[in-house]
Amino acid sequence: MSSASLILFNKPYGVQSQFRDDSNNDHTTLSEYFTDKSLRIAGRLDATSEGLLILTSDGRINKAITQPPSAKSFAQNKQKQGKTYLVQVEGVVTTAQLKQLADGVILKDGRTLPASAVLVDEADLPIKLWQRDPPIRERKNIPTSWLMLTIYEGKNRQVRRMTAHVGLPCLRLIRWSVAGFELGELDVGEFVRIHLNSEQCRKLGVLDWL
Repeated sequence: MSSASLILFNKPYGVQSQFRDDSNNDHTTLSEYFTDKSLRIAGRLDATSEGLLILTSDGRINKAITQPPSAKSFAQNKQKQGKTYLVQVEGVVTTAQLKQLADGVILKDGRTLPASAVLVDEADLPIKLWQRDPPIRERKNIPTSWLMLTIYEGKNRQVRRMTAHVGLPCLRLIRWSVAGFELGELDVGEFVRIHLNSEQCRKLGVLDWL
């Protein structure tokens, strides 16, 4: 059985996905939560995003999760390291906008890969929402909607740019799952260590761990 492990962390809003603050703005960093200097981040979240952050000291795990799929492997539905986000947007979502997101949109750094985009009611979200500090901005008479959006790559601020591109400004962004690992019931600022079994190694596509 593999001895590889990873940490699932529910990153709070305002925390940078790094251990050192290079901005001189006194931002909170991961050093407030972790002292193990061997940990590396497998897929960053920007400071204004919340939810699942995976950390590991194993370079194989990091590479398996963060390396984008080739065109061939993506087309064959192999080794897709999908990331699913719960996205609160401003406005009423239309079928046409969902199709645009799913088909891929053209951003400044290229067209996004096909994605999964589903409209969900807040009551049907897979997690119980926590109070964000600070709360989202709200404008009277302008409704908001929730999307469950799964992408298979990691362009900079990709989800926010995708929803903005189709006319849906992002108000809140929570990452729920990465490569089959889910946020679960972790409270904000909590983490859990996972020791990978054979099946989890297979799903990551790294068979030589077995």
